[in-house]
Formats: sequence, C-alpha cells, structure tokens
Amino acid sequence: MARVVLQELGKDFVGPRGEVISALLRVNLTIEDGELLVVVGPSGSGKTTLLRLIAGLEEPTRGSVVLDGQMANGVAPQDRDIAMVFQHHALYPHLTVRENLALGLRLRHRPPAEIAQRVAEAAALLGLTTLLERLPRALSGGERQRVAIGRAVVRRPRVFLFDEPLGLLDAPLRTQLRHEIAQLQRHLRTTLIYVTHDQGEALALGQRIAVMNHGTVEQCAEPRALYQRPANLFVAGFIGSPAMNFLPGTLVSDGGEIAFRDEKAAWAGRIQPVRTENLRPHLGRSVIMGLRPEHLMVSSPDAAPAEAGALSATVESIEAAGPEAILRLSAKGRTLLARVPADAGWTLGQVVSVTFNTGAASFFDAASQQFVEGVGQ
Repeated sequence: MARVVLQELGKDFVGPRGEVISALLRVNLTIEDGELLVVVGPSGSGKTTLLRLIAGLEEPTRGSVVLDGQMANGVAPQDRDIAMVFQHHALYPHLTVRENLALGLRLRHRPPAEIAQRVAEAAALLGLTTLLERLPRALSGGERQRVAIGRAVVRRPRVFLFDEPLGLLDAPLRTQLRHEIAQLQRHLRTTLIYVTHDQGEALALGQRIAVMNHGTVEQCAEPRALYQRPANLFVAGFIGSPAMNFLPGTLVSDGGEIAFRDEKAAWAGRIQPVRTENLRPHLGRSVIMGLRPEHLMVSSPDAAPAEAGALSATVESIEAAGPEAILRLSAKGRTLLARVPADAGWTLGQVVSVTFNTGAASFFDAASQQFVEGVGQ
C-alpha cells in the first residue's frame, strides 16, 4: 500500500505546429494509503495523462509524484511497484488463464511455488478458479477483464491504476464488476486510483471523487458532498443524472427575507431560511440557482396556489426510469427537469404547476460560477 501525493503536477505536449498543448495544468492531490479514489471528467480533461504520470509512463513537465514520501520523478515504471489495468484487456491469446496470470511473476523470476500460490489466490478472489485452463477466446468479456485485473492482483503492488476498465462491457456486467472491484479493493486494502468518464460509476464506486476539467481538478470530495455541495457550475452540471437545473436570476430583499427573482420566467420565490445570512452579501447581484430534479414538485395547476410560488409549465417529454419518470418541462423560455413517480399520470402537452424546494438549492455567483457557501443541504 502507498500514499500518493501529487504536487503542482503538470504535463505539456508539443502540437503538430510546434504549439504547446497543456494536457494537465497544476494538480495538487493526495490519495491516502488504502483509499479508492475515482477520477472522473469528460474526454480530454486529463484523466489518463494523470494516471500515466503516476505510473511513470510519462515524465511531468512540472511538479512531482511522491510515493510513500519518496520522489518518483525519474523512477522507471517497473521500479515504482504500480500495476495498471486498461480498458482493453490485451491478454495473450495463446496462453491459458493460468499462464496469463503467472506471466508477470515469471518475468520477475519469482519462485514457482510462490507463483502457484499467488495465481490460486487471485483466481479465487476473482471467480476464475474453474477457468484457469481456458484460453482467452473461450471467455466472456467480463471473464477476460477479470483476468486482466488478476494479472495486476498477483503482483501485489503498492498502487493499482484502473483506466476505464469497464468501458467496453454492457451495463449489467459493468454494474457487477464495479461491485466486485470495490470488494476486491476492500479485501486487499491497496491504494486504487480509478479513472472513468461515467459520473454514475464514479458516485457508486469512489470513496472520494476528483472531478477534472481542462487539465485541472475542479473539486475532490466524497460522493455525497459532490452531489449536494458542488464547488462550481461545472461540477454541479457534470455530477448527477439527470443534470441539475440552472436558473439565472437575482437575489432581492423581500420583507426582510431573501428571495430569488427570475426575470425571464417572470417568477420569484422566497428562499427557505437555511443559512441565508451567507447570501446577504450577494443581494442585488446576479446569481444562478441550481436545483436537482428531485427538488422540483409538479402538481396540477389548481393544486398549487399562486402564493406558494408556483411556476406554470408544459410537459415536453416523459422519460421512463423504472419506478420514476423524468419530465422535461418548458416554462416561459426555461427548460426544467423534474423527477416524479412513474405512475403520476402526466401526459405530453399537459400544463402543470412547478414549485421549488429552495431550502435544497445551490446558489452560484453568475460572474465567477463558484458556489455561494452556506446554502444547500
């Protein structure tokens, strides 16, 4: 196991016309010993470059990688005691499962008895014991990926690096292997850094999640904190499915209370008194109110009186999601997403009333796009 510290880590590449392309700006991040950290972000955000720098497959342009207090810059990949699992399992097709698992240990000249023991232990952990004599072509996609993970497990490295290992699998199999990876990490108690572009996978798997964008870490926190208190608009929009609703407007004083006014939608509503004192410095300023789809309440127009702060909207689409449905609503130029029970009975084109749970809202400064501290649950 190892503690991984990234200090001002950055990586530049030279483009085809000699221009400098910064794949990674300055990343400061600490991954604790035995932690499962998920790195998530859109394509091109720097996730894989980050892993390659930790593994030693790339040298940093600036900053450093520190493993258990020792500077790793300049240390060859094979000397870092790190194992990497990729999206493409790349098994040797002419070797059996047993031989694929054992190959790395043989190349390191480990004793035969030790190799046999480690292979047997890894096979038992990953459900491969009955498949040890099969060739890769006789395995399913999930079984092949288990073998790829097993090749890393038998090495007993200080750090595991997983680069979108489930990206080529179907949804049920991804869910199953995601659970198995979490169990495996808890059993081995080894530091694991897991890269994915799937925010749902990140929320389900990570003990902490680092959200990347344009070569930098926007926020690193536990899943619940990311979902409820995103650091900025990017994190708020990236984490959560369906995405958070964003309503631009202004904070105003209303009889001593603070209210949010959306001029475009001609709607205003008081903010529930949840630490609203932190919003007072923003009175009169442009802000963006963010609300998760579950914080929108949809009802028939006659069930939501005007004084409740209801907004009239039209149902544009209904997306089934098991016991729930996602309504796409149009309200005076605004598009809103609401999570409702699947049997609520709403129909396309129906006019509804929408009320907001402003006590659960996040507020962002419109200019800086940063979270206004003190609001949200």
